[in-house]
Amino acid sequence: MTLKLIIGNKNYSSWSLRAWLAIELTGAPYDEERIPLYQADSRSRLLSLSPTGKVPVLQCEDGTLWDSLAIAEYLAERFPEAHLWPLGQTARAHARSACAEMHSGFVPLRSHMPIDLRRQKPLDEVPEEVQADIRRICALWADCRGRFGQDGPFLFGHASIADAFFAPVAARLRSYAVALPADAEAYVETIYRWPAFQRWYQAAMQETEIIE
Repeated sequence: MTLKLIIGNKNYSSWSLRAWLAIELTGAPYDEERIPLYQADSRSRLLSLSPTGKVPVLQCEDGTLWDSLAIAEYLAERFPEAHLWPLGQTARAHARSACAEMHSGFVPLRSHMPIDLRRQKPLDEVPEEVQADIRRICALWADCRGRFGQDGPFLFGHASIADAFFAPVAARLRSYAVALPADAEAYVETIYRWPAFQRWYQAAMQETEIIE
């Protein structure tokens, strides 16, 4: 059975982007189904595919997976030769810690800066709690790249699940024109030059749906 990934709008669905980049890292063939969100039939269509009615969803011969981190872990185990997690026990532990923090944290950033790849405009005012999230993100990136990223421009050298999880953050920071330290700006540029991200971004630019 060919893997099938169900995603939402490419312009708006950060969770879909994470899973999509992870499956791209495997190099394996897969089918893609895009279900635009917040349409009249979106909920019913998604509930027919996922117990949560949310994206992303991965269909495989082992069943259905419906969480971006679970999907990434499954892909890492299924395609060990692709090294979706960085090499080295310590590096992998740090990458998992970073992904877990991203998966459950940074709520102010998510709330005040929802992903919108087409946007090119700063907020009129950035609340302090969002600024705190941005400072933490920049510090986390600097730590990962400084300790484990010497062999390449990504967080742990080569592109990994950690980059898949922080790509939507990089996109938010650029879309909202956030001024960043030079090393953080360099990492955002790395994400935007990542061929897989570029393919997603170009597809997002072609979408016509508008979600207020």
